[in-house]
Amino acid sequence: MAAPRFPVLFISHGGGPWPYVDGLRQMYVKTERELRRLPARLPARPKAVLVISGHWETPKFSIATSARPPMEYDYVGFPPHTYQIRYTAPGDPDLAGHAHDLLGAAGIESTADANRGFDHGVFVPLGLMYPDADMPIVMVSVKSNYDPAEHLALGRALAPLREEGVLIVGSGLTYHNMRGFGRDEATPVAELFTRYLDDALAQTDVRARDERLLRWENAPAARLAHPREDHLMPLLTAAGAAGSDNGRVLFTETVMKVPMTSYVFGDVDLD
Repeated sequence: MAAPRFPVLFISHGGGPWPYVDGLRQMYVKTERELRRLPARLPARPKAVLVISGHWETPKFSIATSARPPMEYDYVGFPPHTYQIRYTAPGDPDLAGHAHDLLGAAGIESTADANRGFDHGVFVPLGLMYPDADMPIVMVSVKSNYDPAEHLALGRALAPLREEGVLIVGSGLTYHNMRGFGRDEATPVAELFTRYLDDALAQTDVRARDERLLRWENAPAARLAHPREDHLMPLLTAAGAAGSDNGRVLFTETVMKVPMTSYVFGDVDLD
């Protein structure tokens, strides 16, 4: 029996270590519920997860190779206990090497990082999906030039992993303007930009979808939603890995007056 072809996910991962902060966690009830039930909606249990987080950017694409990734507490101002969080999921050096080879075959240069650990764009969504910390995880960085074409190409190069039992996850946010959260004017900005993304990702014509993503800056309210596009690039990589699978809304959570949307490409039951 042939192995299932895995879908690709883009998760809007929320603010900081929110599942570990009382008062903040209650703002993300839908996100927590949907992430906890997501593994059962996949076609099978993946052998590993490859995640592209908006919280790791490097001059060249980099791949984390540690068998036991440490933690990266890449946030400030949270309670002291959130700097003691441990998510002990293993890495997968073999998968990391395979990903490096796939990128090389596509003409994409990448480096290895044996020290990179789990940032909250990784341990928050994956910790909710796989709380037993028994799912191997490999991280790939965002490239700091934020070139849309390069991030789409990164996803296309990694797409064969979907046929090999690997779940590809982009982890970012559909709105990432820290000055906007909690402000009334942020709501229409996020809604306008998200409608553009919804329409772009729903395209069944891959070339039309890619063109809209390449020109994301021309979208309504684009730069108000993303003054820096670090949290948008994982979505482009997910779309690149999706191939001919168009994107559908997985769920939307509104926190501090900002709707944040997660997407799925491929076979996930949304009922």
